[in-house]
This record gives sequence, C-alpha cells and structure tokens, in this order.
Amino acid sequence: MTDKKHIGFIGAGKVGFSLGRYLMEHHMDVSGYYSQNPKSAQEAAKFTHTKFFEKLDDVVDKSEVIFLTVPDHAIKSVWEALKQHAIQGKIVCHCSGALTSDLFSNIDVYKAYGYSIHPLFAICDKYHSYKELSKCLFTIEGHKQYIPYFKDLFEKLGNPLQVISKAEKMRYHAAAAMASNLMVALASICENQLQMCGFSAENAHQALKPILLSNMEHIVHLGCVKALTGPLERGDIETVKKHLHVLEDNDALIYKGLSKALLSLAKQKNPERDYSQMEALFK
Repeated sequence: MTDKKHIGFIGAGKVGFSLGRYLMEHHMDVSGYYSQNPKSAQEAAKFTHTKFFEKLDDVVDKSEVIFLTVPDHAIKSVWEALKQHAIQGKIVCHCSGALTSDLFSNIDVYKAYGYSIHPLFAICDKYHSYKELSKCLFTIEGHKQYIPYFKDLFEKLGNPLQVISKAEKMRYHAAAAMASNLMVALASICENQLQMCGFSAENAHQALKPILLSNMEHIVHLGCVKALTGPLERGDIETVKKHLHVLEDNDALIYKGLSKALLSLAKQKNPERDYSQMEALFK
C-alpha cells in the first residue's frame, strides 16, 4: 500500500494546475504551491483547494514529494535553489518528456531521490485538462528506491505506468511529439489544401472532422495495419502519382515521407500484393 506522502508543487502552469487538481480529485495529499510568480501559485492553490506557500522553504518543509512543474529550461535553476534547503529524504520530480533525472545533479550527495515523470498527453488547458488525465499513461525514470511507490500510486489513480530508461527518453519524447504536435501540422496541411479547392477556413475545418475522428478511432480500436486504407494500400500508383503532381514543395515532401512509412504497413496488411512499383516511386 502506498505510504501517505504530501505532494508539493514548485511552478504553477498548465501541468502544475492539471496534475495537482487530478491528484486532489483522487484524494491524494497535495500540500500546495510555490512559484516565483505568487499570483499563479495563489490561483493554483485556490483551484486545487490547497495551500499557497510564500517561500520555497515552506513547500519543501510540508512535502515529501516535490514536483517541479516549470518549463524545461527552468528545471536546472530550480534544482540549484532546492539544494540550499533541507531536502534530505525528499522525492524530487520534474515533468519533462525530453529530459532525464540526471538533471538533478549530485542528488545522492543530498540524500534525496530524483525522478522524471511525464504524462503521455497534450495538456493544453490549465483549467480543464485534468478531467482527461485519467485516460493517459505516465512514464517514469529515476532512482529505483521509490519506483514501487509510484507504481502503487498510479495504480490507485487508475493510470498505466511505464518505466523507461534514460537512454531512450529522447526517442520516447520524439514519438510523443509526432503523435501530438505533428498530427496538428498534418491536419493544418489538409485544411490548407481544401481551402485551395475553394473551401472557406471554417468549412475546411468542419469537413475534415469526421474523417480525422473516425480514423483515430480505427487506429485506436483496430491498430495501424487494419486501419490503413486508401490508394497506396490498394496499390493504385496512378492516383498516388497524380497526388504528387498537384502537391507543392514541402507538402509533397511530407506526402512522400509518410507514404514510405505507410508502405511497410501496406505490406503487412497485403503480403500477397506487389508494391515494387510504389517502392520505386518513393525512392
């Protein structure tokens, strides 16, 4: 069973707001917030029904687990400030998807324990994203001492937890960025192409909603191979050539790059089909 530990936050942005409220909604012990911007910490404390700490020393004193929910570039400086306080035995976590717990330099000297804990989810709204955190997986990397504690904690929250190595953290983050941010770019390209066909911006956005949503549903429920359809999967090389003819510059390069990746899926779905001409087209 998870020991009761008070969880404090340094930094009060979208991640701090969301994670703090999510933990409170599940009856975890959140001590409160400290920030260099007192107004944001006060707002986060009010939003999560916890305490506002005026001093860094106060949140350290009242918390066994300390989350540094600050921008990636600020984590190191916050850690340097934490070293000046009584952190012996404390569990210190940051929420960067790209950075590892190595950022907590010399943490063993201070007899504290460092972790990188990241939700595989796009937190875009500090007031509402917490409602969707129940759906996401969290990754953890760090000292082995408290891995069982966090496994138990996230099991109680109902979230799957994946332990990840330091060596693979950047690859993991690249995958997350493609699944989140680059999906947005691809949707934007599609909307722009429709506008070139005469659609208004609003009509283009609305027109793509059914195909985008249904495709995501198929990927989630059927898997990538079974969800694949379209001219490339059918081996319709003439249509693919015509697509490339009407697309310009960067959009054509994106089409080609993604089509190369789709070829391997198409071969899995249709092992009897000859894709040699399609392969030659994209070489």
